[in-house]
Order: sequence, then C-alpha cells, then structure tokens
Amino acid sequence: MFQVVQDIKEGKTIVLEAPKPIPLENHSLIESSCSLISSGTEKTLVDFGKSSIVGKALGQPEKVKMVIDKVKTDGISATLDAVNSKLDEPMQLGYCNVGVISQSGSSCFPAGTRVVSNGKHASFVRVPDNLIAAIPDNVSDNEAVFTVLASIALQGIRLASPNIGESVVVTGLGLVGLLTVQILRANGCRVMGIDFDSSKCELAKKFGAEVVDLSKGDDPIKSAKDFSRNRGVDAVLITASSKSNDIVHQAATMSRKRGKIILVGVVGLDLNRNDFYEKELTFQVSCSYGPGRYDENYEENGIDYPYAFVRWTEQRNFEAVLDLISSGDIDVKPLITHQFNVHDAPEAYEKLNDASSLGIILQYQDAEESNLKDSIEIEKNKKSSNKANVAFIGAGNYSSRVLIPAFKKSGANLTTLISGGGISAVHNGKKYGFNKAATTIDEALDELTDTVVIATQHHLHASQAINALKAGKHVFVEKPLALNLNEVKEIEDAQAQSQSMIMVGYNRRFSPHIQKIKALIKDKSMPKTFIMTMNAGDIPKDHWTQNVDLGGGRIIGEACHYIDLMRFLSGSKIKSFNALKISDSKFLDVTEDKAIITLSFEDGSIGSIHYFANGGKSFPKERIEVFCDDAVLQLDNFRKLRGYGWKNFNHMNLWSQDKGQLNCVKLFVDAIQNNSNNPIPEEEIFEVARISIQIAELLRS
Repeated sequence: MFQVVQDIKEGKTIVLEAPKPIPLENHSLIESSCSLISSGTEKTLVDFGKSSIVGKALGQPEKVKMVIDKVKTDGISATLDAVNSKLDEPMQLGYCNVGVISQSGSSCFPAGTRVVSNGKHASFVRVPDNLIAAIPDNVSDNEAVFTVLASIALQGIRLASPNIGESVVVTGLGLVGLLTVQILRANGCRVMGIDFDSSKCELAKKFGAEVVDLSKGDDPIKSAKDFSRNRGVDAVLITASSKSNDIVHQAATMSRKRGKIILVGVVGLDLNRNDFYEKELTFQVSCSYGPGRYDENYEENGIDYPYAFVRWTEQRNFEAVLDLISSGDIDVKPLITHQFNVHDAPEAYEKLNDASSLGIILQYQDAEESNLKDSIEIEKNKKSSNKANVAFIGAGNYSSRVLIPAFKKSGANLTTLISGGGISAVHNGKKYGFNKAATTIDEALDELTDTVVIATQHHLHASQAINALKAGKHVFVEKPLALNLNEVKEIEDAQAQSQSMIMVGYNRRFSPHIQKIKALIKDKSMPKTFIMTMNAGDIPKDHWTQNVDLGGGRIIGEACHYIDLMRFLSGSKIKSFNALKISDSKFLDVTEDKAIITLSFEDGSIGSIHYFANGGKSFPKERIEVFCDDAVLQLDNFRKLRGYGWKNFNHMNLWSQDKGQLNCVKLFVDAIQNNSNNPIPEEEIFEVARISIQIAELLRS
C-alpha cells in the first residue's frame, strides 16, 4: 500500500510503500477511495517540517525547556541523540478519509460498507469503529470526504448553541469557516463572515452570508454593529489560524452582553479581562470533532458514551454532517479546487501555498493491488552463518532509538522489522538496513531469523516470547518479561523445552559504572546495604503503562530494573521482600508508583528501592548508593560515580549517560554467535520477574 508522510527533519512530503496494517479489536480496515488534505492543520505541520532547527525550537518553546532539563540530567550527547531520533520519525498525514470496509471490526460496518473516517492519507487505513460512519447512497465519495472537517465546524456550533434567527459571526473563511457558514444557515441563523480573501468572501456570499472583506478595508466592528441591528452579535465562531490576539479582542468588541465566543481555529490567547468582564462573555475552546476526542476508552477501546447523556459524540457528529450533505443543506462541491492521485501527494501539498486552494482531494483508485502485502522487501539480505540473524517485533521510540542501533553496532544481521501500522517498520527498516518490513509476527519466525527481539506493549511480551521460543528462536525481551506468574512459568517451560537463550533487557547491570561498583565490592565478603532511588516522574493514570492489563503498572514495567540491579550487585538470591506505598489520597490518581521496596538477600545484604513519581525534575533521575566496609559509593544518573573511603578510587565521570544498553546487547549477540552462556543466567531472569510481579501484587492488595 501507499501512505503519505512528512519528513520532519528534512521538511519533505513523501509517499511511502508500506505493508498494510494489521487488524485490531474494535478497529476496521478500510480500503481508501479518497482523502482530503486539511488546508489548516496539515499546512501547519508541513510548514513546521520545512522550518530550520531554530524555527522548530521557536515554534515549540515548551519542548526547548524539556531539552534543557534533559541536558542537565543526561548530558548533551544523549539529549541530542533523543532530539534527532524524535525529528527523524516520519509523521503520518491526514484525518479525512473515505473508503470501503475491507475487514470489519464491528457488526455495524460489515465488509463492503462505504464509510467515512478520520483515517490517514493511505491506500489502506486502520480506524477505531467509533470514528467511522456509513455514507448515504446519494452522497458521493468526493462529498463525503469533507465530513470530518465539517464535524469540526459542527462541534463549534454546538458549543455556541445558536437559535433560529440569531446573528453569528464566522471569523476566517477557510474550509472549516465556509462549512460553518453553511451549517449555521441550515440552522436558521443570520451569518456574517470575515476574511482577507475576496474569493472566499464571494463563496460565503453564495452560501447565504453577509461578508466583511478585510482586503477592501471593510470595518468588521462597524459591520457587526449594523449586522446585529446595534445589539451586538449573539455569537462569534473563530475558525481562523493566526498568532494575533486581536481576533479575540475583536470578537469580544462586536458581541452582545452574555454573548459567546467559540474558538475552533488557533489564535493568540493573551486575553483582556475587561473585554469579558463588562459583558460577562463566555469563551470556550472547541475540541476537534466532538465528545470522545482524545478519550482512549471511546476511540481505541470502543466504549461508546450513553446516547441519553452524550447525544452528540464524534461519530454521531459524522452522521449528522452526512445527513446535511445528503439533504443538500451543505454543498461541498464548490469547495473542491484540486484532485490528485496519491502518488502525486507532494505536488498536492505544494498547492497549500496557493491562496486560492481550498479542497484538495487525493484519489486512490489507481493504487496497485499487488502492493497490498503483509511485508515488503527493503534490501536483499541472506541469513548469515556466523552472525546472529535478528528480527524485531516493535519499532517504537525505544526500539528505533536504542535497541536497533545497539544490535546493528554489535554485528547482528538484521532480517525483519515489524510494526502494527507498517510505517515505522519501513522507515527504520530502510534506515538500519533490514531485509524486510512487515506487520504480522509470523514474518519474524521465518527461516532467515534465529533471534527475535520483542519491544512491544508489555501485555504482548509473554505470548510473543513463547511463540518465538517454540519456533526455536533465541529471544531478547525488552522488560518486563511478563505481567503475571502464570506467564513467567509458561515462558520458563518453553525455554526449557527449546533450549534457546532468553534474555531480558536489564541493561543497567552492564553499565560501566555498575561494572566498576561490582569490581570494587566483589572481594568484600561482608553483607552490603543498598539504596536505589528512582525519581521517576509523573505519568498520567490513563497512560497505557499504568493500565494493569496492558502495561502491568510501573513497578513491573520499570522498577524491575532496580530489583535486577540489586540482585546483581549482591550476587545472592533474594530471600524476602516487602513494599509500602503512599496512602490513597484525593490528590493522587495513582499511588503504586510512589513506593518503597525492601529486599533481603541470602548473604545477609539488604536494600531499599525508592520508586517515586512525585519528585522534581531538577533532582537526579536515578541515584544508587552502596554501603560496604566503612565506605560508600554513590552513582548519579549513570554519569557520575563518587567513592567515599575507598582506597585507590575517588570518582568515575562520563561526558554522556551510559545505562549499559549497548554492552547488554553486545554480550547477548556475542553469546549467540559464540554459543556461550547467557549474559544473565536464566534463573536470575525468572527470579527477578517473579519477585517484581509479587511486589506489584503486594502494593495493590
């Protein structure tokens, strides 16, 4: 299939060949017929991509602060690597798609149903069922493709809740603005449109609006006064895109007392209190195309809002717009200015710089069926007899930024890269020299591969590891190994039967600083005491890692690193454990990630892990302290190690943070290629996995 993406680093619009996405629960697979380029949102994204690195920084000051904070803790090199990796990710474009259901995820939309969705610019799209609506027979594809943009307009109107005969101003007569005009007129409102573009003003006139053409010097305040019969307008819908604060001030000036201002577009928001105070105005920002937007339970998990309590959701707004198009109350045909084949998408995006452009449609009818595959070849690559032949399941940020480069540097032969959507697999597959990119896991278990790296969401780790082991593959699992004790046992059994090697990405024990600590304390026979502090930072309750079923929570998902690290440094089995979390409070959504874990070991050593998500970013993210033989070792952020009371050791500092990822991977690859022992003994891997799960269960009890 073909998909349109934006290269953020280089500022180019690209049409990529990619494998078709795999189906998911509560999602449907749609074969596209056409999609609409958003002249507002997408132009902003494209312009951002074309800007210089300085321009990108100026456009995202909040991100600049995050970068500065990261430099303070992780060092310049690690920060630059993270920034470059982020900029290197291709951005999928589009959110206005029309096509036919190819594979259904809901009985509401059987295969063959013609639908509209918020799918991307791609010949096949995977879309949540709550973001799909069936198209009436008398509505063409080219008409239906305006549904999502019209729903943005409709949601703004719903927030203004205008009555028949009320006077409403629409500021900004782009696609959304012109659609807003038509819906307001269908609602029986008197409408005045404001814009600098005379051609758009003429279109608004044809749709029944009075207009203020700013290019001709028309005075919007005086015009609004006359339009409202000297009473002030009932509502102003701002559909413009501008950095100016004057637009909101202008809207407030022309409004009646207790009027409403609804922001649908993007403008400066340095508000003047007096503008609102004297008239008791209502100002509200409209969220895209309605209730459900950015709600994972609604959009991704398929949980609809009760009809009686949330009458107009995203999906139901789609349906309402399609009804308006079907009845003729919205006429989108005059809004279509250009049509392109998807292969000519870069040329289509150049039209965004043409002020006369409005509706730019991409067509997919000529997309080659032969390209609808589960995998595509990137470069010819044969299985190596003297190297680890590695396939990756998962091409997310950590995988592409850390794990894949580490395996490549370690001399592995990269075979197949798999991602659910396909795009990240293609992009990183080309970047790092994989043989093929794919969307189905079976592609990772072929004869070219002897080693599988699993870097997917945590709930998938166990089943994918078991399948790979049963297929006779060595397995590297990015932590955690599993989410429950039954899964650990099943993996343990599968590994015993296969005799293949299984490794978990407990990288910290392989960092240079930890290796130094181990060397310093290895000859100390007396018990040690450890304090490990993780200033973890807050993650919202609705993030997938906090979901017990998906991520397992942060103790299983991240604190396991420190359980393994303490196990390694002690060199002794864990004898007992305990855990205490912060008390439940109305001020905290999550308490499990603010906990103290204590461990005792068979050699008499003890330690505590302080895993806190409620600290400040100015404090080191990770601190490790070892107390032994009248001496102390203190490590901050895997950059600075200090010794107190140690003969012949004072400090060990690195310019850049090194958490041992590369060394961890290299030792694993070497073990495969040399048929040597696992860098982490399997019994320790399973021990740490079980203890991590039991501690999490204790904190939840």
